[in-house]
Order: sequence, then C-alpha cells, then structure tokens
Amino acid sequence: MNSRRSVSPNIGNVFKKEEAPKPTTSTNALWRIPEWFPKTPAPMLDLLKAYHSELLKFNMRLNLISKTTERDADEQHFADCLLAVEIILRQNLPKKVFDIGSGNGLPGLIFGILDPSRQYNLVESDTRKAEFLKHVAATLKLSNVNVVVARFESLRPMGINCAVSRGFASISKTVLACNKIFEAGGRFYHMKGSGWSSEIADLPSQLISVWAPELVSEYALPVSQARRAVVSTQKK
Repeated sequence: MNSRRSVSPNIGNVFKKEEAPKPTTSTNALWRIPEWFPKTPAPMLDLLKAYHSELLKFNMRLNLISKTTERDADEQHFADCLLAVEIILRQNLPKKVFDIGSGNGLPGLIFGILDPSRQYNLVESDTRKAEFLKHVAATLKLSNVNVVVARFESLRPMGINCAVSRGFASISKTVLACNKIFEAGGRFYHMKGSGWSSEIADLPSQLISVWAPELVSEYALPVSQARRAVVSTQKK
C-alpha cells in the first residue's frame, strides 16, 4: 500500500505542463456559504472558498462532480457536507478517521478544514484523483490530511474503527466490502439522500447480525430543501 502525507504533491505527475487544467467555464458558479454558515470563522471560510475554486478548476479534466451541479456546488456539495460534518463531529470520534473512496475530497477535506484536532485519511485508488487531493491539501496547508493511494480493501493493517463516505456505494455494499478491515465496535458514517431507509431495509440478515444500522440525523439543504441524512453502522 502506498500511503503518503500530502505535504508536497506534484500535480505535474498527472498532467503534462501543456495539459494543465484551465479554469472552469462555469463563471456563474455561486458562493453563498458565508451567508448560510455565518458562525464559521473567516479563515475556515477562506479555505472552503479556495477548495471550491480548485474543485471547479480541475473538474473539466477529472470529472470530480457532475457538470450540472457546478453552478450550485456551494449548496449541492459544500453545504451538504458542512451540515453532515457538523452532525458527525458531535459524535464521539477517535483521533483517526478515514474517508473511504474520497474521490473529490467531499467530505474528507471538509473535515480537515473544520477539525484540525484529528487526522483525516483520504483513501482513493484513482491516481489522478489522489493527486488532486494532495494538491488541495498542500494548497490549503492542511497538515492533518493524509492521502492514501490504495484500494480500501488493503487497509486492514491500519486498524480502522471510524470511517465516513459520500456517494461511495449502498450501505449494504459498503459494509460488506469493509467488513474485514473494520475493528469490532468501529463505526461507519454514511452520507445519504432521502432513500436512506430503503438502503437499511435492504440490508440482508447476515449483515444485520454483524452491523447495527442507526439513523444519526436528517437535515435539509438551504435552498432546494432536498432531504439528506447521516446514517451510521456499527460493527458488533
């Protein structure tokens, strides 16, 4: 497994100089986070805005988010993660947390920005996306963010007892795939849409005997009022 702290990533390892991503054409992208989260400290707001800019800039090359959500990425992606992260941080988290299938860094980089007290390990097997994560972590000087370039199945020696994911897989597929790498008592936090209850209902009995699902909290996005939820599964 190749695990390296994100201190000096070289985005040129992935993109040749002449192929460096150009700024996104979505010049009308909105940024309403300061309005929706007025209690967030200014330095954190600056980091969130910088991350938002890098995400849109590299999206043309890496397909980090759907093109249809670029304009409203502040709500569809950032507000969603900020609300969920706030909920999850109220739980009793250990000092080391894994973002499984991190991809575009949501929510792992949001955790890293809002919570300097813990180490966040962003697990991503796609080299190009992993280089993007390293680039953002270094640009934002997030010393508490570590990018792990590996398939999550190879993480067993690291002793995982807390993980998060957003858009990774269904709850059933996630816990089945992570069963061998999780310690007993470990908890997985899943960011889900309004269909979260169906995913829990679809858990087969053999997984229910090993993983205990629980709704942590539901919430709504600030403009669309789309319903979202944080669901946890704890390994027995």
